[in-house]
Amino acid sequence: MKVTIAIDSLKGSLSSIEAGNAIKEGILRSKPEASVVVKPLADGGEGTVDAIIEGLGATKVELEVTGPLGAPLTAYYGFLEESQTAILEMASAAGITLLKKEELNPFQTTTYGVGEIILDGLKRGAKKFIIGIGGSATNDGGTGMLRALGFQFLDSDNNPISDGAKDLGRIEKILPPSDTSFLHNVEFKIACDVNNPLCGKNGATYVFGPQKGLEEADLNSVDQDMNHYAQIAAKTIGQDYARDAGSGAAGGLGFAFRSFLYGNLTPGIDLILNLVDLEKEIIDSDIVVTGEGRLDFQTSMGKAPIGVAKLGKQHGATVLAFAGSVTADAKECNKKGIDAFFPILRGVSTLEEAMDSENARNNMADTVEQVFRLL
Repeated sequence: MKVTIAIDSLKGSLSSIEAGNAIKEGILRSKPEASVVVKPLADGGEGTVDAIIEGLGATKVELEVTGPLGAPLTAYYGFLEESQTAILEMASAAGITLLKKEELNPFQTTTYGVGEIILDGLKRGAKKFIIGIGGSATNDGGTGMLRALGFQFLDSDNNPISDGAKDLGRIEKILPPSDTSFLHNVEFKIACDVNNPLCGKNGATYVFGPQKGLEEADLNSVDQDMNHYAQIAAKTIGQDYARDAGSGAAGGLGFAFRSFLYGNLTPGIDLILNLVDLEKEIIDSDIVVTGEGRLDFQTSMGKAPIGVAKLGKQHGATVLAFAGSVTADAKECNKKGIDAFFPILRGVSTLEEAMDSENARNNMADTVEQVFRLL
């Protein structure tokens, strides 16, 4: 029997690899002869870098970068030496969780720190970047990131524009770096799970601006400024990506990657499954095990465990899922490839007790052991 495990983290309790190893322990108690493979799992969002560092042995690179409001902060990314791949989350430099609610201000928040992380990766020799762009505090169209890479955004008097969204409407000229050789043969793969265009009622400003601090009265003018920026960008590069699905992600950061760095916007789970080479292990697996902290209807809508389940069913494997808890509507997951799922709680407990790492690990291993005794 071969079993491949790829389970998302149980946030606050177990990392992806910790949960996977607990499952492996439970399997081997009941099936000591089984061949068990544990792979990291994430969807390109929060926790992705940690999962890859732990699961694939990537180097953790820490550096000081410019935070969303200009103050320095320490961020990190993962680097895979063999494949010259850097894995980062834009939220580590420009995320909404880095600011207090009263500090949120898209007119000023910048993605400059994201560009600084990319520069560091380039200096380290990265030829491929996998970048999660969820959870941003910004609406600067990615201009901050591009400025860090050497792009210039000038007004009608050839003066540089300010950080954030406040000067997007004043951009009249975009100049690339004088030497772009550092970007040659570099591939940017962007983990993007939203389909919003850059502008309009479904764009970056109207849909995501309010949660980042924009007032209702500001939305129209900021959206018009973003559209102006998009028009200047289109004239500069000779192609308009503003209407592309995902261009509105992370306050227009998706647009910047598409327009100036030839980035490919791809569902995060697809990028991570390819990165960890999961299909190679699943091809000859009898059973695939996945799961996450809470299995519910949202899981069935395409979260990481469903990506694993689809791969498993493509290759004829039985797919099982384990979770800290399950909801009544989690049965939708059965329609998406998960043959059976199981909550791991084994008795009445407080939330604190259930989320204790040691308790969660034991509950996972014990539950898995009993399930696999049936197989």
